[in-house]
Amino acid sequence: MSKKTRRAAAKAKAAVTPDTPRSPAQRDEVGPEPTPAEIIDAKAAEIKKEAEQVGLKNHFILTKTDHKDAKWYVIHTYSGHENRVAVNMMQRVKTMKLEDKIFELLIPTQNKILIKRGKKKAIKEKIFPGYMLVKMCMNDDSWLCVRTTPGVTGFVGIGSKPTSLPPQEVESIKKFMEQEAPKYKASFSIGEAVKIIEGPFADFLGTVDSIDDAKGKVQVLVSIFGRETPVELDFLQVAKI
Repeated sequence: MSKKTRRAAAKAKAAVTPDTPRSPAQRDEVGPEPTPAEIIDAKAAEIKKEAEQVGLKNHFILTKTDHKDAKWYVIHTYSGHENRVAVNMMQRVKTMKLEDKIFELLIPTQNKILIKRGKKKAIKEKIFPGYMLVKMCMNDDSWLCVRTTPGVTGFVGIGSKPTSLPPQEVESIKKFMEQEAPKYKASFSIGEAVKIIEGPFADFLGTVDSIDDAKGKVQVLVSIFGRETPVELDFLQVAKI
């Protein structure tokens, strides 16, 4: 080896020390074990990602199965916390290694268009607030996992025994959820005072007389020439006072 080659090798060796930052490629070649802090950070990022996505979902499949003993059960949760309960339960199933006993979580919802402040917003409205369905093989371990998940208040059943849902009832719920045409959801109620914001009666005040969620229409009683006259309007043409 020439002097020039030896000097270059010595220089390269001196440049790489234990404290020298390494590129991802170099780390992959060495393959160091992640530190506890890195493991915690990665898990936290995964949980955060799941939490951000869970609000857009209503059906969570942990394990696809046709297990003959798998049945659907209804659990009661704190109303408004159904999605958080789903996240907590998925984490518990993985931690307790019960993927072979608890398979799916279902929060029955219906697609609706919320009209609020003159704007449309697609939402998933819960059909049975405070309830969700769990597909599972019932035994002591799976019961304990579900029942002790934060936010769960109990199983629905006769006495203390959980009662499974008939398969045809579950299918009916799923079909209802899959209806493509979303319904409208009004942010006002019958008898409420409103203001017309669009159309020939813009700026008129009136009272809600009837609401048609399916068509997104509302009938408002407006005072015209001293008489209450019913006027049919779109949800977007009416606003709360």
